Amino acid sequence: MAGSMTPDRPQTAEARQGGPLIVTEDVDLLDDLLRLCAAAGAEPEVHHAVPERRGSWESAPLVLVGDDAADRVRGAVIERGGARRRGVMLVGKDQDDPGVWRRAVEIGADHVLRLPDAESWLVERIADVAEGVGRQALTVGVLGGRGGAGASTLACALAVAAARTGQRTMLVDGDPLGGGLDVLLGGEAVEGMRWPDFAESRGRVGSGALEESLPELHALRVLSWDRGDRVVIPPEAMRAVLAAARRRGGVVVVDLPRRVDEAVAEALAQLDLGLLVVPAELRAVAAASRVVSTAGMVLRDLRVVVRGPYAAGLDDETVARLLGLPLAGELPVEAGLLEAQADGTPPGGSARGPLARFCTAFWEQALAGGGVS
Repeated sequence: MAGSMTPDRPQTAEARQGGPLIVTEDVDLLDDLLRLCAAAGAEPEVHHAVPERRGSWESAPLVLVGDDAADRVRGAVIERGGARRRGVMLVGKDQDDPGVWRRAVEIGADHVLRLPDAESWLVERIADVAEGVGRQALTVGVLGGRGGAGASTLACALAVAAARTGQRTMLVDGDPLGGGLDVLLGGEAVEGMRWPDFAESRGRVGSGALEESLPELHALRVLSWDRGDRVVIPPEAMRAVLAAARRRGGVVVVDLPRRVDEAVAEALAQLDLGLLVVPAELRAVAAASRVVSTAGMVLRDLRVVVRGPYAAGLDDETVARLLGLPLAGELPVEAGLLEAQADGTPPGGSARGPLARFCTAFWEQALAGGGVS
């Protein structure tokens, strides 16, 4: 293991760019840090002190300084004119060391980390820099106010419309009993991983690996269900998979059931915006009010999409007022939608159709300035 500490170890350009710089002579601490880097999918550059080669210290996306190396790092920082950089972390194992905060200030560390307590947090940070995480994806969930409201159709159409504009797009089927969004998109036979393959996921899922493993349909990635008997998403798997999907940036659309269990609650907690699809009829409004009372406890921004035709005495604004939700818009009726799907055209696949126009207008507003207004 001591051999791993040589500064002459060859490094690829990709590893230097994505992996952290580790500065330590403590073999036990180095063992732990290398293990955490491996868990995060990152290859670090390891040195006893601040590298003499100009640029290594300054350009590393993350610097992990062992307690044993703090004085050497402080001296090197002083020699280089005292210039500080962000992303420096002082790492050690002594939980009761009273001098750790002084050393952290002297080397300009952003964080003081004590292992093993901070291992999970540190793996997340290492993986973030290894994957080049930037702005997270705008994540929109779609729920039906009652059965057959058209939530899955809208979710698919939103994803298709986003992909058509060039957005990196992922569609996640969060409804185990919905029949599979890959079927709705005409891709049930396309190879790729489905939810049962992720059922045992814990901790962190690599976002790049997730994207590459999923079927690609209509220029977007789809996480759906297979035709097996498994109908449960463990909440830990939902949390890990959605977090990975969001780290890739772009747009994530999640189709969700009306009943809120632990997995659905995990999904709701990661949404930027929820759309509740409600047909304009009194029974649908009554059913939707129950969805609002449960989903609204977790989701901070829930809006209603009203679907015609309208029952007597109802319009879109009345439905929104009865549910106490902001109105996201009126979902138009599109004739021939089922026939088009039978011919291989996904919901929203016709750019000039009313459903596609609704979705395009939604994204133009939602993506303006990188958020929802």
